[in-house]
Amino acid sequence: MGFVTRFAPSPTGQLHLGHAYSALLAHDMARAAHGRFLLRIEDTDTARCTPAFEAQIYDDLAWLGLTWETPVLRQSDNTAAYDTAIDRLGEMGLLYPCACTRGDIRRAASAPQEGAPMHGPDGLIYPGTCRHRRWDDRADSDAVRLDMARAVDHLQTLPCYTETGSHAASTLTRALLIEDIGDIVLARRDTKTAAYHLSVVVDDAAQGTTHVIRGEDLATATPIHVLLQALLGLPTPIYHHHRLIRDEQGKRLAKRDDARAIALYRSEGATPDDIRGMVGLPPA
Repeated sequence: MGFVTRFAPSPTGQLHLGHAYSALLAHDMARAAHGRFLLRIEDTDTARCTPAFEAQIYDDLAWLGLTWETPVLRQSDNTAAYDTAIDRLGEMGLLYPCACTRGDIRRAASAPQEGAPMHGPDGLIYPGTCRHRRWDDRADSDAVRLDMARAVDHLQTLPCYTETGSHAASTLTRALLIEDIGDIVLARRDTKTAAYHLSVVVDDAAQGTTHVIRGEDLATATPIHVLLQALLGLPTPIYHHHRLIRDEQGKRLAKRDDARAIALYRSEGATPDDIRGMVGLPPA
């Protein structure tokens, strides 16, 4: 089957050291396995994504010494595939429309059941306010949610997945999916676009991804992706969640950390091997 991995940035700001580490690590692992390294542009956030940031991504990655196959998959060009996946899950009776705002969810979750977790991979666990609504009664202003209990019951057996470095595959559990994750959003109400969990699953299948290499902050989202893969009949990759690059105070880097932007290091005379050293990777 080979080794196929990808780096999937969003063009909402400049790449920083954390992005460099993730991209370089994935590229190094692909080359070591004589595999393929792909690039994906996650640009469905139309309010924040810009052509200038996308062009900067290509320029910074090429400067770091990375090469990738073309054409690059851009999420904004793949919306029909997300719509098809949503229609399929809807026909299976696993989706419902949701009109709740973030404020509505905060208020409904202000008195959680004793012992029940309040937060999951997407923040506050949805309390199920709109779960009674019918899928065919949805309005254009509604978000789309996965009914997690129905999704779990739809599968005869829950799937498992492999993390590199693990001695055994991790099997999903009903309690984890229903109690600790809950009814996730698959299409947003504000932008009418597919949410991250759905688009990443569809895209990884479309690109033939065999190994997902990403930050450990996304490890808690992996059960969601594995479940969606099982529901949609898509292959499950092997997952590798790497350490995060943090600042001197131990806080993980974000795009607001302009002082650590790759473009700035470049302008100050840093070399690609300097960047590799900063993130703890050997010279190329």
